[in-house]
Amino acid sequence: MGQARDAGARRRLPRLALLGVLLALLLLGGAGAASAHAGLRSADPADGTVLASAPRALTLTFTESVGLLDDSFRLFAPDGRRVRTGEPRHAPGRTDTAQVAFPAGLGQGTFTVAWRVVSADSHPVSGAFTFSVGRPSPATAAVDTGPAEDPLTGSLYDLARYAAYGAAALLVGTAAFVLLCRPPDPGPLRRPLAAGWWLLLAATLALLVLRAPYESGAGPAAAFTPSALPRTLTTRPGVVLLIRLALLAPTALFLVRLCRVRLCRRGPQPDAPGEGRTAPQREDRTPAPSRAALATGAVLALALALTWAASDHASAGLQVPAAMASSVLHLLAMAVWLGGLTALLTTLQRTPRTTTAADTDGSAGTAPAALVAPLAATAARFSRLAFLAVTVLVATGIYQSWRGLGSWPALTGTAYGRLLLVKLFAVALLLAVAGASRHWTARLAAAHTGLRALRRSVLAEVAVGVAVLMVSTVLSGTLPGRAATEAAEAAPVAAGVPGASVTEIPFDTGSPGGRGTVQITLEPGRVGQNAVEAVVFGPDGGLSTVPELRLSLSLPDRDIGPIDARLVNRGGYWGTDSLNLPFPGAWSAKATVRVSDLDQGSGSRTVRIAR
Repeated sequence: MGQARDAGARRRLPRLALLGVLLALLLLGGAGAASAHAGLRSADPADGTVLASAPRALTLTFTESVGLLDDSFRLFAPDGRRVRTGEPRHAPGRTDTAQVAFPAGLGQGTFTVAWRVVSADSHPVSGAFTFSVGRPSPATAAVDTGPAEDPLTGSLYDLARYAAYGAAALLVGTAAFVLLCRPPDPGPLRRPLAAGWWLLLAATLALLVLRAPYESGAGPAAAFTPSALPRTLTTRPGVVLLIRLALLAPTALFLVRLCRVRLCRRGPQPDAPGEGRTAPQREDRTPAPSRAALATGAVLALALALTWAASDHASAGLQVPAAMASSVLHLLAMAVWLGGLTALLTTLQRTPRTTTAADTDGSAGTAPAALVAPLAATAARFSRLAFLAVTVLVATGIYQSWRGLGSWPALTGTAYGRLLLVKLFAVALLLAVAGASRHWTARLAAAHTGLRALRRSVLAEVAVGVAVLMVSTVLSGTLPGRAATEAAEAAPVAAGVPGASVTEIPFDTGSPGGRGTVQITLEPGRVGQNAVEAVVFGPDGGLSTVPELRLSLSLPDRDIGPIDARLVNRGGYWGTDSLNLPFPGAWSAKATVRVSDLDQGSGSRTVRIAR
């Protein structure tokens, strides 16, 4: 009894280890902050600009196509009240833009704009900025621009995304293993197939229900409002998820047929007691699948993979047809490899073992003789299939990396590039483990030894493969390096000063008539050498001459500064041509204005410096 319990514990250990790896990756994958996906390339009017008259409309331009929400724009007046605007729309012929019309008679002061759109990879992005009409407001009212993302909704949605990827790999990979590798006893693979189908169904339903609150940034309860699901079904992500649900019906029929034809038969057994070690092994006579079964399975797998490609980065940007094809092949190759590994591990774990003297070195292990030849043939077929899948992964991965990165600096300078490096390391490790598996597969085929070592090697391969799949899932939801670079290089555009950053800093000396505003213009508003022009406006909005003006900048994130701009009076304005800002980011600009021998005031504002 004790030996039986020990044997059962040993059989459960690999499954528990794999489950632990999967749970850890799920938790780690959901712990990170949400990444931006569509980068904001430009805004008209731009952040911080001062306009002579109120604009008729606002136009945002992004690095990829975006979808619009009913509440994509919210405009707030200087006193904090919300201003009614027109319906959000795209600029004519430009799906990478978001535009909204402003009402007439906005008045003067500083207005706040909060925006939220859905990027082409189905993830929402949001932001807020200000612009001023006539002159900046002396004080800005506190404005609630709305939530960026509800943490619980975001976590649940990400968990459903990870589950959908894993379910697709399990479903497609196991079915491919049964059809193409022809295991001697495919009966135990019914459970992985059923688990993959049900998990994909549950994950897709969860994504469909959570889609509305995920887009709007609301809590999970918002999914049950009457308008939530109908609104989702009018968007491209909602339609794609609905198509995936519809495809699961014929997939279920295909699996039922597969079970009846191939999975419900018993595998070869020893001819008689005692023959497990001495009788000649039976030849592998597992029948090949029909062409109709192969064609049906291939069509269903392609259609399912397209529902992912239609809602990720491949559906936007350059070379969309090639990118879509590459994305589909990449996902299918990963599913065939990782899902096939899981099926092979299940087959090896369920293969009866006998004890031989060769087991003492820990590297060998035998099955009943009647199963050795078919099992070796199955392992050899999967080895060839895995090699083909790896070839496709490498080819499509190189193309997708080039398309997503755009430049070598983006490999280390963007979150997308750094995640890609992690994935490349994991794939290299996976290839090393796969090499060991091929070695033990060859031994199993040649001498019917190495079964136990092959089990361990495949288990390690599955664990690393899960890690690769998780990184791939996170990578699919991260702003590509090419887009991140384009967004970072898009310098703010001030009114009438291309490539410049304009910031309004209010000050108050506390004395009568001691209030005013300093308008700071940094050109080009990027890392490196900048020219500075500073103009002081009095309480009436007119130009004011002051005896002294000082400007300093600090970067709290890097503990840099304050850096003195060393402004000089140039007759009507203060300026310098030699302000050097070494890093991009949100710099804090502090202006100190002396209006008389005794009175001076200070104010601070954030200045964003582009790369």
